[in-house]
This record gives sequence, structure tokens and C-alpha cells, in this order.
Amino acid sequence: MQNVKLIIAEKIAGILNHAELSAETLSSFIEKPNDSSLGDLALPCFKLAKTLRSAPPKIASELKEKIGELPFVTKTEAVGGYLNFFIDSGYYGALLQSIADDPDYGRSDIGKGKTVCLDFSSPNIAKRFHLGHLGTTVIGNSLRNIYNFCGYRTVAINHLGDWGTQFGKLIVAYKRWSSKEKVEERGIDELMDIYVRFNEAEKNDKSLTEEAREAFAQLENGNREYMEIWQYFKDISLREYEKTYQLLGITFDSYNGESFYTDKMPAVVEELHEKGLLKIDNGASIVSLEEYGMPPVLILKSDGSTLYPTRDIAAAIWRKKEYDFYKCIYVTSAGQSLHFAQWFKVVELMGYDWASGLVHVPYGTMSIGGEKIASRTGNVVLLDDLLAEAIAKCRKIVTEKNADLKDKESVARAVGVGAVVFNALANSRIKDTNFVWEDALSFEGNTGPYVQYTYARSASVLRKADGNDANAGEYTALNTDETELIKKLSEFPAVVLRAHDEYEPSHISRYAIALCALFNQFYHNCPIIKSEGAVKAFRLKLTKAVHNVLGNCLDLLGMQRTEEI
Repeated sequence: MQNVKLIIAEKIAGILNHAELSAETLSSFIEKPNDSSLGDLALPCFKLAKTLRSAPPKIASELKEKIGELPFVTKTEAVGGYLNFFIDSGYYGALLQSIADDPDYGRSDIGKGKTVCLDFSSPNIAKRFHLGHLGTTVIGNSLRNIYNFCGYRTVAINHLGDWGTQFGKLIVAYKRWSSKEKVEERGIDELMDIYVRFNEAEKNDKSLTEEAREAFAQLENGNREYMEIWQYFKDISLREYEKTYQLLGITFDSYNGESFYTDKMPAVVEELHEKGLLKIDNGASIVSLEEYGMPPVLILKSDGSTLYPTRDIAAAIWRKKEYDFYKCIYVTSAGQSLHFAQWFKVVELMGYDWASGLVHVPYGTMSIGGEKIASRTGNVVLLDDLLAEAIAKCRKIVTEKNADLKDKESVARAVGVGAVVFNALANSRIKDTNFVWEDALSFEGNTGPYVQYTYARSASVLRKADGNDANAGEYTALNTDETELIKKLSEFPAVVLRAHDEYEPSHISRYAIALCALFNQFYHNCPIIKSEGAVKAFRLKLTKAVHNVLGNCLDLLGMQRTEEI
């Protein structure tokens, strides 16, 4: 469809002969009408009115008179302020061939030669994954997949929360109440319990606070025993996290956390000082952003200790030197938007032109509605518990739907995890998400299981075809179901680019739902295996195209392909 858009745009650009209205610009204006009876493509002439200093209906009417014949276009109509185009069904048949034959349909090379760093997930070590980590983890992973699909080299960074005074508390608690044997037996649960115990004890014994400060000071100064304990906590945490990441199908290229940048922050402070950006305010060192409508950024506390902005600036500078990134994308909650806007501005004020490549991708909160999950922490929903419960529920559903399924366990795992992932990516990332079991795990409606089931249905049709190919004559009498399905398939490359441009995985999830609906309608209305000759070959080719594109959608969202359910 992009080729037809460009053909139309080039013809109109030639007619208008206006410097501001190039073929590329006009092509970006052309859209698909909501009502297919109005055509397959439309140029809203409202977007030309200001430049051409003319009324949209007049522009549409004049273009209609001058445009003449166009390849693949059977009819052109001026309706109100729109110029509508009707595409020849033969074009869709030709287009289908290219989609069905290309398993990478929708892939592009717009990012060729460019590196994108993606900072996401980033849990605090010695604590369990909870529901609050889900958004950053699956959105970040999906964006990584999308950018890979668009030809970029991506670097997935897990910026672990592995430094700070809480580790002084944890070291003291470990030495007082725990042991290596207990941690080996209970893992992160033991670390969480002793941390909670310390905080409770600290309320009545303020000497513990000072003891923890001293412990962290010794850790910062390289105390060998404390460094070994801290590293042990980190190793235990990563082993636990890796189980969750494996379940989600996520890998990282770097686990450099806050501790990695500790020795790199003094240089940042010195640079800020040399460039005249630091000011002293009640003993603390700040960068004033008043003229930019933002509160000041605290770089050093009055006691000389650093803060998150200092670490983030040091990390960005190091990453630029290490990876020479085109963009560095940070996926965190919307509540941190001011923090990122502030230190991004500081980097800009330091004179780094690459500051424009720093991008914060915010997202809303996620909550659980309906049935509650019993959590050992009592007040948070652990991600492991959520995934385990989803898998268990899907195991039951899959068994009821297909008792003879060979590998029920792997299917239940794929669908259960996919349901959680899809639920988090189904709507615009900035919106708050509510997880409702009955909705998320349904095989009908806007859900992950529905998409995976439809993908499995297309796979089943192709298996039953048993090698039937397209060499059975030409089929040109496309019906509405077939035509609409090909139109939807043709939109996929543009959807991927929109998801890329807007850092928005929900464009992929919404497209997948729409494609599933059209395919299932086609499946019910148009016999495939029972057809014959050219009709059967065409419909199998259409099914293969859906299989390719829907599979790519699942890959981009970070969900597993399910060949059978």
C-alpha cells in the first residue's frame, strides 16, 4: 500500500508544484478512511488548505479534475474536503504474494548503522520482583524488539539498584540475624525478611541507624568483607531475577547498575563546577533550572554524598562513550518524568549535543482487580506469583479446550505469560492498567490468548494443507473478507514505524487484535481447505501471510509463538 501512496503523492506533488508539498510530505498525509465505502485511501485536503490558501473542498475538486489515471486506482472521488481513491483488487492479489513470501514482512533498515540503548526493568537487588516492575520490563523489551526490527543495533541495559544506604542496613541485619546457609536456603525472601526486621528494630534502637551508616561508609571505602557480602547479595538476586527473565523471554546486554558509576561521579561534579553550573544552596550543590520552569537539580548533599541525578548523568556520559548511541531510551514510571526532564536539561547545559537523544518513555500504574493473589510479603503482588497463577489458570483452560494436546505445559506457560505481557501492552502505555483474570485470560476479545489462539489457528490450517501451493492458476474475484484482510496486512509496515516513532507497543497489540478479528471472520466465511484450485491456493497464501505477520506481532510484543493450542 505504501507504493500506491507514493504513486498518488508523486502525481499530486507534480500537479501542485509547491516547495512545501513534496511527494514524501503528501504521502504522509494520505490515510485509510474509517468507512471503506469511501475508498481505500484518502487525502484530507484540510492539511493543504493553509499552504495553498484555498478551501479544502475546492482543493479536492480541482485535484480530482487534474489527476487523471493512476496505476492500480480504479476511481477517484472528491467528497467534501477529501480526495478518495479506490484501489483495484488485482493490486491486492499482487501485494499478497509479496507478504506471504516474506517472513520478515514489515522489517525495515531505517536504523542501519545506529545504536539505541534501552534502560529498562532495573529492580533493586535483594528484593523480589513485584507488579510495579512489569511495565518497565515488558514495555522496554517490546521497544527493543521493535528497534531491532527496524534495523538498529540495540543495547538492553538493566540498571540495577545495587547501591545506597539500604545496603548498610542489609549488611548489619545479615551479620546480626542471618547466615549464608539461611540465604542459600531461602534466597531473596531471607534478605527481604531481615531488611524488614532491621527497619522495625531501628524504630526503637537508633544506634542501628548509625551502625548501618558506618557499614555503608565502609562498603564505599572498599571494606573487603562487606564487598564480598554485597556481591553475594547481588549474585543471589540475579539468579532469582534470571528465572523471571527466562520465563518472559528477556535477555540483557549489560547489568551495570548504580554501583558501576560510583567512581565516575566525581568527574561529573568537577565538570559541572568547571562549567559554572553548580551553585551552593544551604551547603548542598545544585544546578538551578528556574529559567526552564523546573526545580533545581540536587547534585551533592551537604555531606558530599551523591544522588540519583549525579549517577544518571555519569551513566549517560559513560554510555555515550562506550556505545556512541543515537538514542538512549529510559523506560520508567510517569512519576519520574520530572527527574528525567531535569537531568536531561543538565546534560544539555553541559554542552553535550547528544542530549537530544536522551528519551524518557513513561508509563502508568498497574493494579490487580477481582481475585487477589496471596503474596508472602502481604502488601505487594509478586510478579513470580502473578505469572505462576496465570500459567496455572491457562493450564486448566488449555486442558479443557484440547485434552489431546501433546505439550500442555509449554503451551500453558506460553499463553499464561503471554496473557500477562499482552495485558500490560494492550493500551496506550501512559494509561493505568487493571489486570482482571477473567478478561486477561479469555480466548475471546482483546487479549493475548485470543491473539495466540488465532496464530495457532492459522498454523493449523497450513499444516492441514499438506504442501498445497499457489501453482493452481490465478484467482482475481476477491470477496470483501479477502480484500479487507489483505488491506489490513498491507498496513503492518506503517504500524511498526508508528510504534517506533511514538515508543508505543500498543500500536502493535491493537493491530494484532484487528488482524485477528478479520482473519477469524475470513476463516468462518470462506472455506479454505475445502476449496479447490486457484481459490484454495489463494486462501492458503492469505492464511500464510496472516501467519507471518501475526507471528511478527507476537515477536515484537515479546510473546511466544504458539503453533498449536
